[in-house]
Amino acid sequence: MPTKSIQIAMIGICAALYAVVGRLTDFGITVGGVAFWPAAVIPAVFAVLFGPWTGGIGAAIGIFIRDMLFHGDPLLSLSAGVTANFAGFFIIGYVSRASLDWKKIALSTGFGTAAIITGLLLPTALLPTESAAYFSFTLSSLEIVLLFALTTVVSLLAITVVAKFWPKWRNYGAGSVLGLSVGSVIIAVTVWAYSQVFYSPTAYFKAPVPAIFMPVIYIWTFATEIPFILLLGPLILEACYKAFPSIKPHAKE
Repeated sequence: MPTKSIQIAMIGICAALYAVVGRLTDFGITVGGVAFWPAAVIPAVFAVLFGPWTGGIGAAIGIFIRDMLFHGDPLLSLSAGVTANFAGFFIIGYVSRASLDWKKIALSTGFGTAAIITGLLLPTALLPTESAAYFSFTLSSLEIVLLFALTTVVSLLAITVVAKFWPKWRNYGAGSVLGLSVGSVIIAVTVWAYSQVFYSPTAYFKAPVPAIFMPVIYIWTFATEIPFILLLGPLILEACYKAFPSIKPHAKE
């Protein structure tokens, strides 16, 4: 168990890496105000190595710094990004260190799958014209459906690969699905709510985000982060354990 001084230091390192790498790798791509975010793997790794509080707090501070560099709205960051990141990565760290069985893993995977399918079908299949008009990049409604479907399939395939070929990372896989699901829901709801109140020609949101697009924000957040967390996380963690065997945590009930 890391000492408090080590945990504080790791929180600082996690926050700095998360902010800098996140800003450098978002490529300016956003949907509903939410950026493309491969950097999500960074606090996930810290949450497993140094505990849920380290990952959660490091992610919260890091996303706040990044948001100030990106849009400069502290209230938006505190209400959506900070809250969602703390909750999501705390859960990843906690579940990764807990004892889970296949029933719980299957339940978490099923929950994530149902949420993804629902988020995909509602705005894109039922409202294709409106969905196409909402996106900042030029795609037909069919292309949007196929893009999200492909991302969903890749995400779920990654979960299966982790559970099948890396059985010791099953807890990490389940925690990633649960944590990111919770974080994505928080972001989708708070971004929508925030846009209803704080919008103007000079604000980050020029107009309110329609309620029907909350599922779009959810699926975007979840599906563009989970592949990086599931596939890169175990590789990075394995390298860390080989370099520093003493930091390897032990599962608990």
